[in-house]
Amino acid sequence: MLRMSRMMPLGTPAPDFALTDTTGTVRTLADVAGPEGLVVAFICNHCPFVLHLIDGFVAFAREYQERGIGVVAISSNDIVEFPEDDFEHMVAFAADRGFTFPYLHDPDQRVAIAYEAICTPDFFLFDGDLRLFYAGQFDASRPKINRPPVPGLPPLRTDLPVTGADLRGAADALLAGGQPPQPQRPSAGCSIKWLAGNAPTWA
Repeated sequence: MLRMSRMMPLGTPAPDFALTDTTGTVRTLADVAGPEGLVVAFICNHCPFVLHLIDGFVAFAREYQERGIGVVAISSNDIVEFPEDDFEHMVAFAADRGFTFPYLHDPDQRVAIAYEAICTPDFFLFDGDLRLFYAGQFDASRPKINRPPVPGLPPLRTDLPVTGADLRGAADALLAGGQPPQPQRPSAGCSIKWLAGNAPTWA
């Protein structure tokens, strides 16, 4: 089901976590943060919206990690209903796509709930003090999918290249000491696949 991301108030502190990455190492918020900030991306292995932009996001990560912004990706999907998102497939996905950042497994979905993540992909950029600076789309590009318009939501754009323009603009503003960009446009993607009884009221 298509979902649009919601947004924590700007300035919200990044919730802490301790999750296992695809190397078997437990990573905390402090471990993955960079000196200038942190991007937290909620993704999964199978979502067409993630697959559409993942190579562009990997390129973004490589560039901005060199500029002092940490990057981490988190998968929170229910692996019983969606076994293609399990840990073994996460390991392969990270290797195949050349991740230069940790890819963490959130098996009980507590971290997704803490971040108020709702879709894959869902992006959060925090400043050097780990306070929310940007939450929204990577860019306006969307995959070509056979899906009717969703009442109350803007139409999907399928004719735009993947550039990362929105997240890049926010990261550039952060690094330049500027203000959070406005407007901040929500991401769009597949809903996070919640465990039974886990779906928050806002999902």
